[in-house]
Amino acid sequence: MGRITNPYVLTALACTGGMLFGFDISSLSAIIASPNYLVYFGDDKNTVECADRPGALCNPGPSADVQGGITASMAGGSFIASLFSGIVADRFGRRYAIFLGCILWVIGSILTCAVQNIGMLIVGRIFNGMCVGLCSAQVPVYLSELSPSRIRGRLVGCQQWAITWGIAIFFFISFGCSHIGNRIDGEQDGRGTASFRTPWGIQMVPALVLMALVPLMPESPRWLIANARKQEALEILAQVHANGDQDSPLVLAEYHEIVQNIEESSGEGTGYLDLFKHGNAWRTHIAMFTQIWSQLTGMNVMMYYLSYVFEMAGITGNIALISNGIQYIINVLMTVPALLYVDRWGRRPTLLVGSTLMTIWLFAVAGLMAGYGHYYPDSNNSVVRWKVEGPASKAVIACSYLFVASFAPTWGPVSWIYVPELFGNRLRGKSNSVSTASNWAFNFALGYFVPPAFHNIQWKSYIIFGCFTVAMTIHVFLAFPETAGKTLEEVDEIFQSGVPAWKTRPGSSRSDQDIEALKNEAVYTKNPTSPGSDSADEKELKGDV
Repeated sequence: MGRITNPYVLTALACTGGMLFGFDISSLSAIIASPNYLVYFGDDKNTVECADRPGALCNPGPSADVQGGITASMAGGSFIASLFSGIVADRFGRRYAIFLGCILWVIGSILTCAVQNIGMLIVGRIFNGMCVGLCSAQVPVYLSELSPSRIRGRLVGCQQWAITWGIAIFFFISFGCSHIGNRIDGEQDGRGTASFRTPWGIQMVPALVLMALVPLMPESPRWLIANARKQEALEILAQVHANGDQDSPLVLAEYHEIVQNIEESSGEGTGYLDLFKHGNAWRTHIAMFTQIWSQLTGMNVMMYYLSYVFEMAGITGNIALISNGIQYIINVLMTVPALLYVDRWGRRPTLLVGSTLMTIWLFAVAGLMAGYGHYYPDSNNSVVRWKVEGPASKAVIACSYLFVASFAPTWGPVSWIYVPELFGNRLRGKSNSVSTASNWAFNFALGYFVPPAFHNIQWKSYIIFGCFTVAMTIHVFLAFPETAGKTLEEVDEIFQSGVPAWKTRPGSSRSDQDIEALKNEAVYTKNPTSPGSDSADEKELKGDV
């Protein structure tokens, strides 16, 4: 079987790593409240026969701290792996990092599927998290380095779309499997384990498929050129961008620009500390805050804990789970416009519109809860101590859905598209690993922050996130330059020129002009790296275009 070269097929395969990210987000959401899970992982001495369900077992399950550790173990593994992903990707290649992630995912899935105790579950989730850390950091880098600049935003944005699909698919798989082994009355009896082992086993299937196909995916041409494999890089550029035509002006222009950029930066440092030296600190802070602000919108918290919001609005049981599923569907559907138009809209306008809309919905929810809610100490859930009733409760849910619909086409995909565009080839892998580690650090922290925040300050939690979205709007306007429509090498020049961020605009790449010039240059009619003519070819590539 030959190499896979269609950019859309390559994107679909690489973004399987994003789907695994989505799987992990929802791998507990439909399971942790089920009787089977609570009894199996709860303290045996607390297991009793249910008073309201004769013959069934009941247990309050793991303590809040232990359950928090189970949930956060994935983010902990992701944080660690994302930090080291740049070293792996720069040393062995982008494909290898993705392949290694798949191996870690399969190991984690086997451990969770065969789980015997809480410790084993935590270790399994750490392995799953390490996969997610590797893939969430390096899949966007791989796609950005392989994609034509005119559709780069669309292809890299598919990472976020795959995440949304993974969240939705695995939530409904888990919801369906939660009924395995139920009694005649449809309720779990607390005696079975297939209801959670089955989905945790199913989740390894996409990773196995990706493992089998990674060898057929081409390596990043920028990584190949940086590692003195120019001929192979040219072949891949031609196959992916021009149906194999190595004389294509598009291929030659991009090849020339990549070679020139890498040669000019060959004497510069490539370590993590170099991200904060030689003028790189400014763009490093932008990369990190793109991911940090993405977390501080509160979107991932919404994914984890929207059930608490529904409970505050008086919705519980299966209806709450189904209502939860609606937000996942909205997330999937509303990501599509960004994939179609983000290269036309530009990165800055998309981020600014998204943060502005989310600010409106966050303050609206806070106002509705403050104005129409009341303290509710008698809740069965220790986290929920506030309740909204009547039409206001429906308005809270509507604003929550609108919040998801505002995040999905803006900060969701653009936070993955934007960061790999900020750095040149020598530091791109490491910069993406550091920024993704920032994402996971805040993911971990917010996972612990929200339950006590809902318990202690109730609706004021939304005020805090609303203040964050105001701050990010100002930060983006002042500091985030536009990168849409430009080659990765041209983005380098934006930072070097010192042009204020608010003066940058989406635009056509300089490569478009180069292509027109190349069409009229007879000197480029010959393959620039054909065997036996390396010296002449190097002169051609370094000439004016």
